[in-house]
Amino acid sequence: MPVYEYECSKCEKVFEVQQRIADDPIKTCPDCQGEVKKLVSMSSFQLKGGGWYADGYASATANSSKATEKAPAACDTGGGCKGCPAAAASS
Repeated sequence: MPVYEYECSKCEKVFEVQQRIADDPIKTCPDCQGEVKKLVSMSSFQLKGGGWYADGYASATANSSKATEKAPAACDTGGGCKGCPAAAASS
């Protein structure tokens, strides 16, 4: 069951509550009955073991870097496509 963090706007207490995803969010502080808001906290989920990458896109990154190596260099003339040999070849 997930653990959610709440903060009271009246007493400023931060507390955790174990709730099902389907449960309605808590609306009042258990101590002072003030209004609470749900906080966004860091997840403790972590992938470990062989075959997992930190970014999840190891093969996509390798493929995009290969594509970048084959891409034509930026135009140095600064005049747009008017004098570009690649533009003349495609028209």
